[in-house]
Formats: sequence, structure tokens, C-alpha cells
Amino acid sequence: MSRRVRMYLLAAGLAALGAMLWAAFAALPGFGGASHPYRDLAVAATFAHATANAVSSINFDQRGFDTFGEETILFCAVAGVVALLRPVHRERRREVGSGGQTLESTSLVVYVLFPLTLVLGADVVAHGAITPGGGFQGGVVLATGIHLLYVGGHYRLLERLRPLDWFAQGESLGVVLFGALGLAGVALGADLFANAVPQGQLGDLVSAGTVPLFNIAVGMTVASSVVILLSGFLDQTLAIRADPRKDPRDEDEEGAA
Repeated sequence: MSRRVRMYLLAAGLAALGAMLWAAFAALPGFGGASHPYRDLAVAATFAHATANAVSSINFDQRGFDTFGEETILFCAVAGVVALLRPVHRERRREVGSGGQTLESTSLVVYVLFPLTLVLGADVVAHGAITPGGGFQGGVVLATGIHLLYVGGHYRLLERLRPLDWFAQGESLGVVLFGALGLAGVALGADLFANAVPQGQLGDLVSAGTVPLFNIAVGMTVASSVVILLSGFLDQTLAIRADPRKDPRDEDEEGAA
């Protein structure tokens, strides 16, 4: 295919996309008006399923398939980054020491905030259906709390407390659990990702049907993904070094052969 043909196809695609966007924007209600049809429908659906947090209801109850796609994108993106950051043939992983000096005040703050941040992250995940927060936010808080150990100068302790094999399994398990919850709606005679289980009482911790379970699945995936992602960057910065025993020219000759 010639360059001119590709440019014609690009122009046709952009024109079609522009026409659809124009039609969609033209049908939107006026800015600042009193008509908010999507809001009215979303809030009504939120209370119909006893979900106090409207954001979680929209993410997991009303557009669960889209959220599953976002979680899968995160999973694939982390897998790609890990593959790119793995040591190549002329690199090796060395033992990381204690590093530089850390202020005693910083270490003290880390000792205090480390358990508090983990508890906060778990609380954000568990209460995502009834208060602001959820699996995405709580997962990031959990992963951040674990890496406070690095801020306090305890990289070796961080390595012991974050077994990457466990987090890799947790990342995969979260994605599988999310998909299984979506298929459960079909098994119960409803739609895919439908909230087809008893919803409970609005405002109770055990309420909102499948929304808390979706929050747990996403929290597992996000926390594990961020831990694996940060471990790859930290390894590249602190542990992975070029192997002086290997000559890059030898690798080039092997590739040529």
C-alpha cells in the first residue's frame, strides 16, 4: 500500500470520526442547564441496587464490562513493562546493600505510617461501595504503603515483605475473579456483569450486591500490579548492572551467526 493510499484512508477515518463526534456533541444537553439525563439514570440505578457510592456503582454495576477492559489493559501493560525491564544477556543482578544514610526522623515516620497506610488501603477497598474509594484507589494505597519501606532505607526488608511470585499470582487471580463475577450474572439468568445477587440494606457494609466483590478483585489486581511495576523499576535502578565479564561484541557475533 502506497503512502498516498494510506493518507487517503487516514483522512477518511478522521472525517468519519469527526462526523460522529459532532453528532454526539450536538445532542448533548446545554452546559449548566437543568437537564442531566445520564446523572438521573445513574443515580436511580445506584439506589436501586443499594449502593451508597455512586462512582462504584457506575464502575462495577452499570459499566462493568468497560471496567473489566480497563483492568485487563493494566494487567497487559504491567506484563509488557516487566518484559522490557528484565535483565538482558550482558546484565546481572547484584546484591543490594543498605544504601545511603536515612534520617532518623524519616525512619520513624515510616515505622508509624507503614501499618497505618496498609490498614487505610484495606479500608478503602472494603468500604468502596458505601464511601468514596474502591478497588482502584485502595490498591494504589496498599502498594504505596508497602514501598514506604524503601523510603525508610529498608530495601532488603522490602524485598522480604513483597514476594513477587505471590503478587504475580494475586494480579492474575484478581483478573480471573473479576471475569468470574461477570459470568456469575449470566449463570444466575441475568446479563453479563449484572448485579444479580441480593443487595442488602443501603449504607451497610455488606450491601450493594457484587460491587464489594468487584472492589476486592480490582484491589488485588491494582495493588499487585503496582508492586510488580515498582519492583521492576527499583531493580533496574539499584540491582541490575552490566556484567563486566561479558563483552557486548560477543553477543553481537552470536546474533550475526
